[in-house]
Amino acid sequence: MNESMAEPLRIDIVSDVMCPWCIIGYKQLENALAATGTKAFITWHPFELNPQMPPGGQNFREHIVEKYGTSAEDSERSRAQMTQLGEELGFTFNFDDNMRMANTFLAHQLLHWAEQQGRQHELKMELFETHFTHQKNVGDINVLAEAAERVGLNKEDALAVLADQRFANDVREIQHFWNRQGIQGVPATVVNRRHLIQGAQGQAGFTQLLEQLALEDIQEEATSA
Repeated sequence: MNESMAEPLRIDIVSDVMCPWCIIGYKQLENALAATGTKAFITWHPFELNPQMPPGGQNFREHIVEKYGTSAEDSERSRAQMTQLGEELGFTFNFDDNMRMANTFLAHQLLHWAEQQGRQHELKMELFETHFTHQKNVGDINVLAEAAERVGLNKEDALAVLADQRFANDVREIQHFWNRQGIQGVPATVVNRRHLIQGAQGQAGFTQLLEQLALEDIQEEATSA
């Protein structure tokens, strides 16, 4: 247990709700936090894997083949691997040939608003499930507003936020900030603004970092005593 840590860690996670490795990486981090008894304050930040994605989205398999040159067989193996990892971590992936990628700029705007309402983390988890588990279009304002309502936010307020896009510029500024920090892929997890973990590195990797930070905290306390 890391009861010695003076205050919760600050953890910033740059991610996109279209990214399966983002929810896998988060679940690994969540387990590491629980295993080490580490308290943390988590903030999610926007990243668009496919900023040019049209409003109607694109078939998932076609998109992967087109963007990465992945064969259908490799894509199937990758989906099977992610599905198994998800099961081990308590998250359900329901991949099939009709699944679609979506434009997520509106989703990031809604998440920005949800942060102001104290519901950002809950909405982020809900959007991962909405897309990967229930295969709903998180580029659709009604789907997004319904997701907001499920985590306790006002649906009509959510629709208004999405309709006027009042946070569009704010989201763009945050995206540019993390781009300037060198973040070019997700998930990117930054702990206490000092330690960067790229990708889903596994529970062991996160646990090692958390234990290292706890030790540093003890050493700092001993030095200042």
